Amino acid sequence: MSKEKDTSKLWGGRFSEATDAFVQRFTASVTFDQRMAAEDIAGSLAHARMLHSVGVLSAQELAEIEAGLAQVQQEINEGSLPWSIELEDVHMNIEARLTELIGITGKKLHTGRSRNDQVATDIRLHLRAAIDTIAAELTRLQQGTIGLAEANTDTIMPGFTHLQTAQPVVFGHHLLAWNEMLERDYGRLMDCRARLNQSPLGAAALAGTTYPIDRAHTAAALGFDKPTENSLDSVSDRDFAIEFCAFAALLLTHLSRMSEELVLWTSAQFNFIELPDRFCTGSSIMPQKKNPDVPELVRGKVGRVNGHLISLLTLMKSQPLAYNKDNQEDKEPLFDTIDTVFDCLRAFADMVPAIRPRAEAMREAARRGFSTATDLADYLVRQGLPFRDAHEVVGKAVAHGVDSGQDLAEMSLDTLQGFCADIGEDVFAVLTLEGSVAARDHLGGTAPAQVAAAAGRARARLAER
Repeated sequence: MSKEKDTSKLWGGRFSEATDAFVQRFTASVTFDQRMAAEDIAGSLAHARMLHSVGVLSAQELAEIEAGLAQVQQEINEGSLPWSIELEDVHMNIEARLTELIGITGKKLHTGRSRNDQVATDIRLHLRAAIDTIAAELTRLQQGTIGLAEANTDTIMPGFTHLQTAQPVVFGHHLLAWNEMLERDYGRLMDCRARLNQSPLGAAALAGTTYPIDRAHTAAALGFDKPTENSLDSVSDRDFAIEFCAFAALLLTHLSRMSEELVLWTSAQFNFIELPDRFCTGSSIMPQKKNPDVPELVRGKVGRVNGHLISLLTLMKSQPLAYNKDNQEDKEPLFDTIDTVFDCLRAFADMVPAIRPRAEAMREAARRGFSTATDLADYLVRQGLPFRDAHEVVGKAVAHGVDSGQDLAEMSLDTLQGFCADIGEDVFAVLTLEGSVAARDHLGGTAPAQVAAAAGRARARLAER
């Protein structure tokens, strides 16, 4: 039994029967792409004004379209626009409402464009705005990280390799390592923005249009650097979405690494820092618990974002040119990635400046982990001992310390000279934690003066943005 023809579709002239109700729901995207409504209206205004500039629309028609789109935007802002699945997507919903408001002139808006270049434009505009918001939040996190580092240029803690005490560092140096990760993330984000900031509007369905359009006009009006070069690529390219998700996956990987350290440091076994109560929760059964839920949840979000990156890569891997319906699946992973990245950055930007280091606990952990063993080896090398021999001497001294419960700095001179007669009274200057960190006085080192200078350079980079 054939279905009655559906005349409500803006593209329905070719079809002799209505779309199946399930297929209609299955193929509709308006439930999630309506978040691009503001971008869709901005693109339509730029397109209409360009059409007027080249003589396709009259001044009166342009004025009607501008007034109608303003009314549609107001209805969206007020929540009174009735979004319809029957109209499939954000573009058709807005165009249909515009036509209801201003009549036949509304039907002229789509002259010289297609939903293919329309959605490609909308999604670039939406992502560009999101990138700007995320960049600001990433900068805020870096400001907080640098500020905490500046306050802790001489707070000594153990540095780790293999999660074993390695050498003493200062807490500010560790925090600036976080900032270096974030600085690279910011660079990748700006690279992504630069590559996406080209206008596909005017590519139409795939081959361009026969109307005398001015693509440079719409590109400039929408804040793009220039129009895209090839109409086929313009409507089918989603590299920018994949690149953003790749940035997001790396950023969340970095935040996850930071989260892991925060979780460890707040534990009773480390006790290096305290997080304010507002970033933690309690246990329903154990009253003593203070759980670092914010860093734990951020650590968990990385799997979600990694999944979205793989989803988009897989989505695009087998698509022939040009546009395919597959690309409807690009928006939900991208939108969720945008939201997840922003929320994680906001949580960290609020939390990091509020971290309270427990300096004594950090110092004691560094003192008890033989963290100045390499300093003793370097001392012996300066006394003329080959490094490998010095390494063996220090290894024996550490083994004695493990057995006796003494750190190297706690051993007597006689005890140390029992391992090597070249050790003199001046050795204790290099076995102190302060002496160890101060000795790393070069670019990138953990000496307090170097850390303070590095923090200053990091602040200067932020000021240049």
